[in-house]
Amino acid sequence: MQNHNLRREIKFVTRDIQYFNLLRWVRLHPAMFSKPYSDRWVNNVYYDTYDYHSYTGNLSGESQRSKIRFRWYGKLHQIENGTLEVKMKRNSFGWKINHAFPLSYSLKNLMWKDFTKKISDQLPDKDRELFLSHPMPTIINRYHREYFISHDKKVRLTIDTKQSVFDQRYKSVANITNKSFIPDNVVIEVKFDRQHYDTAMKVIRGLPIRSSRNSKYMNSINAVTGNSSLFP
Repeated sequence: MQNHNLRREIKFVTRDIQYFNLLRWVRLHPAMFSKPYSDRWVNNVYYDTYDYHSYTGNLSGESQRSKIRFRWYGKLHQIENGTLEVKMKRNSFGWKINHAFPLSYSLKNLMWKDFTKKISDQLPDKDRELFLSHPMPTIINRYHREYFISHDKKVRLTIDTKQSVFDQRYKSVANITNKSFIPDNVVIEVKFDRQHYDTAMKVIRGLPIRSSRNSKYMNSINAVTGNSSLFP
C-alpha cells in the first residue's frame, strides 16, 4: 500500500519530568482530543548506507531526503505483521510509501542477511532498488506511544516515552540485549495535512514547551556512536 498524502509534522521534546503536565494539557485542550487507538509499543529497524547517507542528509538539512525503516508493534523480540516504511521528505512536508508484510519472525538469533532478503524479494522493483541501496541495519529503537486526535479529525498528536536503542551496525545477528544509553525524553509529534496548517497552529498555541528539530533516528545514531552533541 502506498500513501502519497503530503503532511506536516511539528515536534516537541522535553524531559520525562514534564510528562504529566503535557498529558494534562492534551486532556484539557479545547480541541477535545480523544484516543483513536490504544497505547502500544513501537519497534523499528532503521536501514542506512555504509556511509550513513540518511543520517548525514538529516544532519546537513537536505531539502530532499528519504529514510527507510521496518516497523512492528508489541513485543521487541517477535515481529508480527510488520511494515516497511520509506519516509520521503521535501522541504517541510513529507509522505510515506508503505509495504505491509504478513510475516512472523523471532529476533532471537535472527540473521540480518536472511531477513533483508525476505523483505527485498517481496518488494516491487523500484522500491527494492531503494531498499537495497540502504543495506545496513543500523539501529533498533523502541518506545511507548500514545495516540490522540482532535474532535474535528484535522490534527493528530502522539506522545512517545520510554525509548530504548540497540546498536545493529556491522552485526550479522540482531542485537536485542545490549542497550545504548539515551536520555529519558518525551517526544510530542503534532501531525496534520498541509491544508490544515492554520488549524494546527491554533491547536499547538499554548503548548508548554517549544518546538524543536528532533529525529529519533539521529538521536539513536548519536547514542550508539557516543556522540551526544545533538541531544535536545
